Amino acid sequence: MIAYLDTSSLVKLYVEEEGSADVADIVEKSHVVATSMIAYAEARAAFSRRLRERAITGEGYKKLVSFFDKDWDRILQIKITKELVRHAGALTEKHGLRGFDAIHLSSSLILKSKVKSPVLFSCYDEKLQKASLLEKLVQP
Repeated sequence: MIAYLDTSSLVKLYVEEEGSADVADIVEKSHVVATSMIAYAEARAAFSRRLRERAITGEGYKKLVSFFDKDWDRILQIKITKELVRHAGALTEKHGLRGFDAIHLSSSLILKSKVKSPVLFSCYDEKLQKASLLEKLVQP
């Protein structure tokens, strides 16, 4: 199985919060973990927000980014293409999604179309989760 993690799920691997254990379990059971290339910037933004809000120390932030950077190269990164972006645009209209959420959904659907293995879609946004169900992605 391939686990596709949107940024809300990906961050839970590095920051202990509700759902972290569930995401870790999904990753453990998967042969491959995938996400969109935009998740890198989104995750780094989430980490730096925690630093600004003083939820983590400067040293904790450096360690967090270091762990994330080491793992990033082991994650299957779905490249942003013209086809993917146009598909995401259509998904914003179809499901009322925000832009980056639609890019995540489009990325997972394009991945699903190119592999034989089931693609499990993990996210923590209610509207995006509902859209992934309507698009017939495997759910955790």
